[in-house]
Amino acid sequence: MIDKISYSPINIMSSIQPKDNTGEGADDLGKKFGSFLNDAMNNLNSQQLQVDKLNESFIKGDLSDVHQLTIASEKASLGLELTVQVRNKVIEAYQEMMRMQL
Repeated sequence: MIDKISYSPINIMSSIQPKDNTGEGADDLGKKFGSFLNDAMNNLNSQQLQVDKLNESFIKGDLSDVHQLTIASEKASLGLELTVQVRNKVIEAYQEMMRMQL
């Protein structure tokens, strides 16, 4: 037997009611994203400082394992490339939002 489908307005309206407003707003998410970027930049800076220190010790002859220097240098290089790509995507998204018409 086929069941009757009921489209009462109460059932439809209950499914589109706004949820609790306890979630994070755009301001909170913006601050979190800003702190994430700040932490990433600080981490990138510390990696570059470590590469500089390893470079100096290699030049002085104190560093016997060149692989440490190479690995640290590649990590810093990849971190810089990632940072540049994230910056480019953020700028591209901002420009796209500015082109939107309301």
